[in-house]
Amino acid sequence: MSLIRYNANDFVPTSFSSLIDTLFNESLTRSGGSAFVPKVDVIENENAYELHIAAPGLSKEDFNIELKDNYLTVSGERKFTNEKKEKNYRSIETQYGSFSRSFALPENVDGSKINAKYNNGILELIVPKDEKKALKTTIKVN
Repeated sequence: MSLIRYNANDFVPTSFSSLIDTLFNESLTRSGGSAFVPKVDVIENENAYELHIAAPGLSKEDFNIELKDNYLTVSGERKFTNEKKEKNYRSIETQYGSFSRSFALPENVDGSKINAKYNNGILELIVPKDEKKALKTTIKVN
């Protein structure tokens, strides 16, 4: 019998979103599957929105990026390959499997100029704002 140290922080979610993520991830991994959900940073500056998606271990060909009805969807798959017979895995903590993340874009973006690059495990999407579709206007009172 082995003892496992109890840590109360392992069971207390920090937000509703993390509670839902934990619920789905645990149910998938307990049934023998794997859940791979890359983390995303969304940054807004004056000219564009930037999405930085952490997906190490993939190549740029592994991604599928689509824009439909102002929803930007990024999907792909990280495959587990165990080709060498001399490797005996004791523990695998890396998550594998397919993923899909969708982002609702605001009306003031130019979808035809979205740029994507993949470097050092980070997929970076630049979604430029369209100056003609400004969401904020100032109206002068006469």
